Amino acid sequence: MSKVIITQSNYIPWKGYFSTMREATHLVLYDDMQYTKRDWRNRNVLITPQGPKWLSIPIDVKGKYYQKINEAQVSDSEWGVKHWNFIKNNYIKSSYFKEYEHHFIDLYLNPSSPYLSDINLDFIKKIITLLEIDIKVISSKEFNLKGDKTEKLVNVCKELNAEKYYTGPAAKNYMDESLFINNNIEIEYYKFSGYPEYKQQWEGFNHAVSILDMFFNLDPETIKYFN
Repeated sequence: MSKVIITQSNYIPWKGYFSTMREATHLVLYDDMQYTKRDWRNRNVLITPQGPKWLSIPIDVKGKYYQKINEAQVSDSEWGVKHWNFIKNNYIKSSYFKEYEHHFIDLYLNPSSPYLSDINLDFIKKIITLLEIDIKVISSKEFNLKGDKTEKLVNVCKELNAEKYYTGPAAKNYMDESLFINNNIEIEYYKFSGYPEYKQQWEGFNHAVSILDMFFNLDPETIKYFN
């Protein structure tokens, strides 16, 4: 039996994206969904001395109104260099930047693909490894997605022989829970609360930032704060 998370890929996600993964066995990156602008798919927040700032991967959207997340491509081949310079300039004085820069620099300076899904996957896998999470990551392309929104989720869970499905609290607004119940799949909703604060590189604190901020500032204590 397995415990499954099904979610879209995000760019350098925040700590809440990873916290439930310790309880799950499978992470399905559901990038067959429509790409949405000004969302977490291609951007996230990092800290500067002036406070939180957005860092966005530029995506080619001209005339591509209905492209899926896994069809979205980068529109500027120099995005990685620009992002790494931003990160280095803002975190070079943080406590553990030098300990972690070798884990991320190649992902920025030598990205494996022009596709957003592949870029996100590389970062997500790296962060999962650093957090010592034992979970199998699978693309939704590996499944025969059929039915309506909830039926697709249930069918993925059934293919993975799932006993439990983890999802965010917003799913209550659109998901038909009875389909899970009828297939003996328990639903557990994430609880995004109780995270302790830590020292960031400005005079304030923001929980909703990329988990990279925790690595650069906390190092050995990242997992404790992440939990």
